[in-house]
Amino acid sequence: MDLTSYQFLEKIRHDLHAHPELSGEEYETGQKVASILSGYRPALLLEKIGGTGVIAVFDSGNPGPSVLFRSELDALPIQEINDFAHRSNRENISHKCGHDGHTTILIGLAKKLSEGMLLKGKVILLFQPAEENGSGAETVMSDPAFRSIHPDYVFAFHNLPGYPFKQIVIKQNAFTASVKSIIIRLQGKTTHAAEPENGINPALAIARIITETAKLSNNTPEQEDFSVVTPIHINMGEVAYGTAAGNGEVHLTLRTWTEPHMKRLETKIIAVIEQVSEREQLKAEISWTNKFTANENDDEATEMVMAAALKNNFSVTKRDFPFKWGEDFGLFTQHFKGAMFGIGAGVNTPALHNPDYDFPDELIPVGIQMFYSIAQKILD
Repeated sequence: MDLTSYQFLEKIRHDLHAHPELSGEEYETGQKVASILSGYRPALLLEKIGGTGVIAVFDSGNPGPSVLFRSELDALPIQEINDFAHRSNRENISHKCGHDGHTTILIGLAKKLSEGMLLKGKVILLFQPAEENGSGAETVMSDPAFRSIHPDYVFAFHNLPGYPFKQIVIKQNAFTASVKSIIIRLQGKTTHAAEPENGINPALAIARIITETAKLSNNTPEQEDFSVVTPIHINMGEVAYGTAAGNGEVHLTLRTWTEPHMKRLETKIIAVIEQVSEREQLKAEISWTNKFTANENDDEATEMVMAAALKNNFSVTKRDFPFKWGEDFGLFTQHFKGAMFGIGAGVNTPALHNPDYDFPDELIPVGIQMFYSIAQKILD
């Protein structure tokens, strides 16, 4: 692809950045992506996958394996503070994780594939909705249209501020953490604040749940039994000074390196809730939300990422332990052979989810080259 092509892709990226949409609401974004892809004449173009997602399949016409590359469509509920021309035009919504750049890279890969480079097999491009809240991968994988697609390999990347520009970040086994949040609702009995003995107040239970679950944290990333339990939200009673609270709510986020360890942590958390609620004579209801499965990188797929980096003369660094944040691509790597990797966005680039972050356009050709080289390795 020549320089003109990359300038065209930059314009696409800037347009996506200026018109962000939240998780599950990427209607305009999905339509825009599908319209662009139709010009590249994929063998199959599917819209509204998992709600608002898009899939484009490029088929060589010859038997061979299939490889899927994924990008994300959604933005975040963050007010942008940048003042450049392509800043978000929507209040309190902006692309602060680089999904506009990831999507643009997959569009660039589609353009390259449309030039007839494949010798055998298929390349599947998935533009996935709702990554930020952890629901997108699940809705895509449960969509009947996706179930007819059986990729042999799956790959995705994430840009990484804080790493040298264009550096490829590789991690064998788990790349990102298993993350999920628990909502604990406690029901007691309200009473007059002057007579607390006549009611059941959840205050002590909330305090005990927070202190006891904190003891389950082992925030030591280099250890296999790493775990973090973080209080996120607390609510109790009403602002009525004559009334003692009779209900309360606690939200916690849990993080571990592996799914088995997460299940063990869940069991311990639930045991604490049951013991505390019984002691305080409260009824406890538990629900789970924002689930991110650990990204388990396959050894063969990780070697393919390494080979692609070396082929393109990109520097490579290997992480000693996974990233603490969640990424729902983990649901794909739990079911298919694949890998997630990182591309350095610059040491001094604003951090992800910060109001002044913007995806570096210079990473667009890097992402395209990495994905295309991986496809070549598998299909040629």
